Amino acid sequence: MHYLQLFIESNPILSLACAITGMALLGWAMRARRFAAGRAARVPGAGERVLILGSGPLARELIQEMRGRGARWTILGVIPEVRSIEPAPLYPVEGALEDLERIVARLKPDRIVVALDERRGCLPVGSLLRSRVRGVAVEDGVEIDVRLTRRLAIDALTPSALIFARGFNQRRLAGLVGRGMSLLLAALGVAATAPLWPLIVVAIRFDSGGPAIFVQERVGRGERKFGLLKFRTMRTQGSNGSSWVDDNTARITRLGRVLRWSHLDELPQLLNILRGDMDLVGPRPHPVSNFELFSARIPYYALRALVRPGLTGWAQVRYRYANTLQEESEKMRYDLYYIKHRSLWLDLRILARTVRVLLLGLRREKTVHDGHVATPRPSGVRAA
Repeated sequence: MHYLQLFIESNPILSLACAITGMALLGWAMRARRFAAGRAARVPGAGERVLILGSGPLARELIQEMRGRGARWTILGVIPEVRSIEPAPLYPVEGALEDLERIVARLKPDRIVVALDERRGCLPVGSLLRSRVRGVAVEDGVEIDVRLTRRLAIDALTPSALIFARGFNQRRLAGLVGRGMSLLLAALGVAATAPLWPLIVVAIRFDSGGPAIFVQERVGRGERKFGLLKFRTMRTQGSNGSSWVDDNTARITRLGRVLRWSHLDELPQLLNILRGDMDLVGPRPHPVSNFELFSARIPYYALRALVRPGLTGWAQVRYRYANTLQEESEKMRYDLYYIKHRSLWLDLRILARTVRVLLLGLRREKTVHDGHVATPRPSGVRAA
């Protein structure tokens, strides 16, 4: 530790980087403490009796999230959209939507959560309004889902809900500060790791031959295509393979496993940040080959192209690698949350969680199974 301290003190760039990182993390910790204290004092719905309108995917997800938080809520039951729809597991059907007032009078809930998948023509507006006037809290299930999961329920969102929702309004000054932070930290990262770059290049050439830098066309802000840079970790044969992680495992070289384990293969993306292709934090850029597919199959996917992609992001620290379209849709829920709530504070939070995820991932991957290094789960999406 003493020698590490001397090394850092003798390198002014590293000293500056450590000072900036320390101040950022200190500010993050102080704000997180205030935020947690304030949030603990105003947890909405704590200890309440809840009646849920709906029995579809959104209602089931809410029930699962509420059950996962212990005795904070008492779920009284569900009222499905249609009588023939099966109820959510373990909770009884309490009647039909037209009987809402009678059900409320009998069960006496503290809160009604509206989690209907289809509201046109079936939302009991009058009954909900009268319940609200009588002191029963009425809340949108989508909003509760966002609070509980820190992601947006894209399947239950309507365009009008996004248009009139709060968020999507990052201030210009915050954007400039965030971009400046990305440039500064990327420059410091390049300077601090510069001695490693030629060593990695030589090691790649010695291990598998061929070029040391892998360039893949990705889609960035404004749907502009750019070449994402990485140290090559796979054999050059069959380079036009799948973009899914699991489909390319057999192509990873011996050195490539080490580079991926240590995440050193991502270092050239610091140059992408410096030349304006990416930011430090943002939705991960997807390969061009997947863009049309995802745009057609994932709701609101095009919104990702409105912000600059990032080296790390909210989806990377909250979810795992995506190997199916369904998993990509799940990650999109986190990306949309980031786009809606992005701020310098959220970026600092993501950076702090990224450091934690990387350290945990390195420790996990020290476990060897059947002679192969275990694959990390929550440390980001990798493409071929």
